[in-house]
Amino acid sequence: MDRFAPLAYASSADWLAASEKRLMLFGMSGLGKTYASNMLRADGGWFHYSVDYRIGTRYMGELIADSFKREAMKIPALAQLLRTDSIYIASNITFDNLAPLSMYLGKPGDPARGGLTWEDYRKRQEEHRQAEVNALLDTPRFIERARELYGYSHFICDSGGSICEVVAPQDSNDPVLTALSGAMLLVWIKGSDDHTAELVRRFDKAPKPLYFNPDFLTRVWGEYLNENNIEQGDVDPDDFIRWAFARLLAHRQPRYAAMAQNWGITLSADNVALVRSENDLITLIATALDDQAGKQ
Repeated sequence: MDRFAPLAYASSADWLAASEKRLMLFGMSGLGKTYASNMLRADGGWFHYSVDYRIGTRYMGELIADSFKREAMKIPALAQLLRTDSIYIASNITFDNLAPLSMYLGKPGDPARGGLTWEDYRKRQEEHRQAEVNALLDTPRFIERARELYGYSHFICDSGGSICEVVAPQDSNDPVLTALSGAMLLVWIKGSDDHTAELVRRFDKAPKPLYFNPDFLTRVWGEYLNENNIEQGDVDPDDFIRWAFARLLAHRQPRYAAMAQNWGITLSADNVALVRSENDLITLIATALDDQAGKQ
């Protein structure tokens, strides 16, 4: 089957010869996207654009700060200081610490155990969806900004694990994927069954908030309530998120695969884990482009 858009680099020769190399890495968190992005940034020749950082600063920064202030207003001494503009409250999101964004997204369930009501949770999920789409559509502009303002020739976009939830990879007219594939090479870091098992094990030890496609979320939430014969307000937030995570991985896998098949190329997470330098990654991508050409 023909892909929906031509690759940003037609061949490995074009990629290797390109004076401006532009990449977007996508796939599940924990498989090497941020590792590779940080490595390229540290090399000094690459501009690193983090979609999650952009979401948490440009598009959800005010929402996050307001949630902090809402909690502070429950403490009389802090409430008085806030009312008189005597203190300043803001999140300190960095590329390596996105905890404020995760905290705001939250988990559904019993408020006494840190959960959000279903209505508030769905509202925050929709806020995140809109923010992620906007942050992704900002990417081509940041390619130009990186070149014109900072003089960077090369560009790496570190996408969030939920990118496959906010695009339609089987739609040849998807506006986000059309914009992204026209600006850079989309690269899926594909994990194995062993990687999936390890991600589930890690997540079980430290469950964190997640973004879900709304249709998938409605389905798994209903299934969880039915299987456990429980009311929404009695749900243990961590238990639900743990229960949903493995199902989310299975749901996302074919969506990532369709993104790679129709819009980009694939690297194995095992091979990315062996990358130690910019040249290693460039060579790995060249090999993947050759493999892609051999399949056509």
